[in-house]
Amino acid sequence: MNTHVLILCTHNSARSVLAEGMLNHWAGRLGSRIQAHSAGSTPSGRVNPHALAVLAQAGVDTTGFRSKTWDEFAHPDAPPMRVVITVCDQAAAEPCPYWPGSPVQVHWGYADPSKAPEDQKRAAFELTRQAIGYRMLQLAQLQFDTMSNAELQMALEAIEKS
Repeated sequence: MNTHVLILCTHNSARSVLAEGMLNHWAGRLGSRIQAHSAGSTPSGRVNPHALAVLAQAGVDTTGFRSKTWDEFAHPDAPPMRVVITVCDQAAAEPCPYWPGSPVQVHWGYADPSKAPEDQKRAAFELTRQAIGYRMLQLAQLQFDTMSNAELQMALEAIEKS
């Protein structure tokens, strides 16, 4: 059975997409049964092309990536989320929908690379991808099947501090 992780950001166009791509990439490389998803509270309707470019440069398959609402994951037929991660301050402050199964929740904030000056945007996206990728690698290595929610919460908080 797959462990589902939902990564949230307001617009689901950059940071959450980077996290979804990197977590699925690392899970695949490690043979982990983690499935990452991303969504936004007010999705922009498009994925930032810089996010797609840095993911592709890192060897991540971005086929099918799209900006979507978190409502897709709050209905009863959605995959059961074990973890919900917010990656931008605005989404962290918003009241989230009720997630069936009461997943473990954590906030890992990152600066918005889309706010970088145009001539520095590509570098900002790459640095954000690397920072997110490091945490997603640590997350992909967790033994979800043997961890209680309390142990998982502690592990996620430890990753945040690393």
